[in-house]
Amino acid sequence: QVQLVESGGGLVQAGGSLRLSCAASGRTFSRYAMGWFRQAPGKEREFVAVISWIGTTSYTDSVKGRFTISRDDAKNTLYLQMNSLKPEDTAIYYCAAGRFGRTPQTYEYWGQGTQVTVSS
Repeated sequence: QVQLVESGGGLVQAGGSLRLSCAASGRTFSRYAMGWFRQAPGKEREFVAVISWIGTTSYTDSVKGRFTISRDDAKNTLYLQMNSLKPEDTAIYYCAAGRFGRTPQTYEYWGQGTQVTVSS
């Protein structure tokens, strides 16, 4: 069992930066691939980034070069560094633990989400 708690969301102007964190409980954090998803009002949850247990990463095209996913297994924490933020990045951001993939069905455990709002 893994419990996930996101933090670090907030309101930022376009072009600014935020760093999201996802704290995980449980001793098996390092065995899971960890992903970030986001969901804007009226839209489906969409893939943002994923990192495998050995550090392999994958990003959706719209965030490549702006977002960086990383993990610290000693701290049981997942991160998402978001730079050059755009209004279209506004969404609730969720972290998830599961297998390496780009669809929500790939993941077993989810956090409650943290709101990111980018003003123009």
